[in-house]
Order: sequence, then structure tokens, then C-alpha cells
Amino acid sequence: MLTTLLYDPQDDSLTRGDASQVASWQLRDDTILWLNIDGEIDEQLSDSLQRDFGLHPLALQDASRDRHPPKIEDFDDHTFMLLRGLSADSDSINCDNIVLALFVGPRFIVTRHSKRSLSIERTMTALEAGELSLKNTGAVALKLSRYVIKRYHKILFDLESRLEELETVMLTTADDKILAEVVLYKTDLTRLRRNFHYHVELFDSLRSEPSVPFDDSLYHEINDVCEHQHRAASLADLFYQVSSDLIDGYISISAHRLNNIMKVLTIITAIFVPLTFIAGIYGMNFEYIPELKHKDGYFIVWGVMLSITAVLIWLFRRRKWL
Repeated sequence: MLTTLLYDPQDDSLTRGDASQVASWQLRDDTILWLNIDGEIDEQLSDSLQRDFGLHPLALQDASRDRHPPKIEDFDDHTFMLLRGLSADSDSINCDNIVLALFVGPRFIVTRHSKRSLSIERTMTALEAGELSLKNTGAVALKLSRYVIKRYHKILFDLESRLEELETVMLTTADDKILAEVVLYKTDLTRLRRNFHYHVELFDSLRSEPSVPFDDSLYHEINDVCEHQHRAASLADLFYQVSSDLIDGYISISAHRLNNIMKVLTIITAIFVPLTFIAGIYGMNFEYIPELKHKDGYFIVWGVMLSITAVLIWLFRRRKWL
């Protein structure tokens, strides 16, 4: 599906439309167009984009791929950016990423994504509400990038609360489901950290080497996006380390509990070894065994067994094994 926003500076108007607005945009040099592609770029559309906007065919191939790392590439009259955004239904750390392609020139923005993007919708809504102006395409692209990053902030803050809950539960409950949940978080954070690493390089490059249409006048906006991305990256690194610590802590607590169980079982075994030995002696089927026919033999053996048990328990307590 193709959606367009056409800005006319003569009456300062913004009109939403479809691909037919491309022809209106080409008729005048002062109009500005945002063309949003929700879906695939087929051969016919690729030819139109190359002809109407001067987009490079290799860049369009990268924009068409649903699995491509974030990147930035400068051309003579525009800049090509690939971002990893979140799909519209992603609201947790176990999120679904989408590739968000942006071609940004002084008079146009072309975006492409394979699934619904809340960041795109929010940016277009802000333009139509007058909160943004399409007069500066670079500023619009940066605002869109900021929305993309802010969505990551939300799921990271939600994860922080959940990790705090799991940390408290782990101290009192040994549940493999908790361990599985933390391991899943760590796996998801590994993926986020990889995406954020690319984003940090992308926006740092944009800040250090301005390109069309991201000139020096947008330095503060670029710096703001960089700060948001660095913060998201630092949060992902922090929560990754917290997840690793929780896993190590769970394993240590489980090992400690197992050691306590083994200690109790060992003590019980140590107590019953001499008792079993005594019972084994007097359980032998010999006709003549000393004290076997003593009238108080039963009570004497019980007394000896109880005495041995008491002495062993006292010894274990003295050595602080109990």
C-alpha cells in the first residue's frame, strides 16, 4: 500500500493521498513529498522510484530485504538509512523487529516497511496535526528515528520492573520456570544489543559527518537522537548483565540448597551406619552369640543405639554440621 503526504509551501498545506501525488510533486520545485510504502517493492515500483526520485537500485534491494542490519549510506542528493524498528503489536522484550528503510532528500522522504509501523503512523499524525513540518525533511526523519528508539525505551523499562520481581522471587523460590524466563530475556537482550550497536554507529556517523539533508542546522536534533540511542544501548547492556547475574545467582542458590539436602542425607546415613552394624551382628543366625540370651539384651541394644545416635548428633552440632 502506498501513502503520500504532499506539502505545498504556497498555502502551507499538507495533503494526504496516494501515488498519484508524485506527478503533482514533480510539476513544481517547491513542493515536498513523503511517500510511504507498506509492503513489498516489486520491479515496477522499483523502476518508478529510480526514475522519479533517483534512488540507487542496490539501495532499493537493501530496502526490500526484511532481514538487513541497520546502515547509513550517503548519495549526492539524499541519504539512505536502514533502521530496526518494532512492529505495531510488539509491546514486550520478546518483540518482532521490522526493517524500516528511509530515503531522505531535501524535497522528499521515501520510507518502506513490511509490517505496520506505529512510529511511521505517529510521525504522519504529528505532521497532519501541525506539530511537525515537512518543510525540513531531515528534521522529520530524525523525529521518526526518535519515535523508533522511544518504543525500545518503553519495553526496556517494563523489563526492568519484571527483573526486579524475579530477583525477589528467586531468593525464596526455586522454580525452573523462572530460570527459563530469565534465560529468554537474556536471549532477547542479546538481539537488542546487536541492533543497538548498529544504531549507535549509524547515528554517531550522522553526527560526525553531516550529509544531505542533515546539515549543521540539525546538530541538536541529531545529538538528541544519539543520546536516546546511547541510553537504550546502555539499558540493554545493564539488563543483560542483570539477567546474567540472576542466572548465576539462581544456579548458586540451587547448588546451595542441593548441598544442604546432601548434608542432611549424609548425616542420616552416618547415624544409621553404626546402628545397622549392631543390628546386623545380632541378626546373624548363629546359635551361640554372647549376650543373645541375656534377659535384658533387647533393652541394652536399644540403649546402645540411642546413645550412639545422641553422641553423633552432639558431635555434628559441635562441628556445626547441623
